[in-house]
Amino acid sequence: MNKEDLLHLEKLMNFLASNFLKKKSWKDVSKSEWTYIVEELNGLLQERNRKQRIKKENNLFGANYLYEHLIINKLKAYEKKKDLSGSSKPNLSKLSLIVQLLGYDNYIDFINSHNEVFNFNDLKIDIPKATVNHKLLDELVGLWYSFNRNLPDNPEKINEERIWRSSVEIYKSESTGEYFIERSGGDNHKYYGKITSYADYIFIIMNSNTFIRQRHFISRLKDIGEKLKQPNYRIEEMHFISTCISFNQEPIALFEIFQKVNTTKNYVADSVSFPIESAELPAGVVAYLKDTEGNRINYR
Repeated sequence: MNKEDLLHLEKLMNFLASNFLKKKSWKDVSKSEWTYIVEELNGLLQERNRKQRIKKENNLFGANYLYEHLIINKLKAYEKKKDLSGSSKPNLSKLSLIVQLLGYDNYIDFINSHNEVFNFNDLKIDIPKATVNHKLLDELVGLWYSFNRNLPDNPEKINEERIWRSSVEIYKSESTGEYFIERSGGDNHKYYGKITSYADYIFIIMNSNTFIRQRHFISRLKDIGEKLKQPNYRIEEMHFISTCISFNQEPIALFEIFQKVNTTKNYVADSVSFPIESAELPAGVVAYLKDTEGNRINYR
């Protein structure tokens, strides 16, 4: 194992810490939390085995695999050593299995997709003369689906009647108090960004971790201050105007619908393209997005 191997392993462990625990570094994760991550990975593995009709479960990870084999024996053992000669590499097949469960083709694909560390501080939304609407932002924390009529990457399919659904998670940072957002994209890439609110406006800015893409969103929830005073009021849907670079690499503006997901059962943390008549799409979303050109401003 060389220094580069160690850096790649550290990148994976940081990714696991962020993905499952919303922690920035593997160093912030306790032994019991690594055990929890193993349990989550094994759950994903068992689900994959079930779908592929694989009955044997001898490929499950041991409870202490991440902590003992990768944290103690690799990262901590060689963290401050300059000479890594004599140190063995982690089992590549197991590392590939971990990232495959998270949507990547293999370990190399994961490494190539995370060549740069994303820094939320690179994104700023600041309106100095206004006060952040924390009460509204707290209501937005959780899982969502977003729907739009983005352009396909294949120009020959531009007239196909399809709607994109992406997974969205909004959460509050324990360390900074800011509100972050993560969104799935095509081909296993993700968007990371910040969400904030002033008065009844909501602003989102996100960067892709693998492509030259940045997304901007703006919404207005009229009279939301009064509505939130109602004890049983819940925000279940938001409508946004968004701008981005489309799948065909051209700038585009889209009408986009966010719908709250109130249960994690059957929640799909990925972006999926559905034919407009699909039963997977809510009827209300189809009604709003049925007019393709009315929900899409192409770059001319």
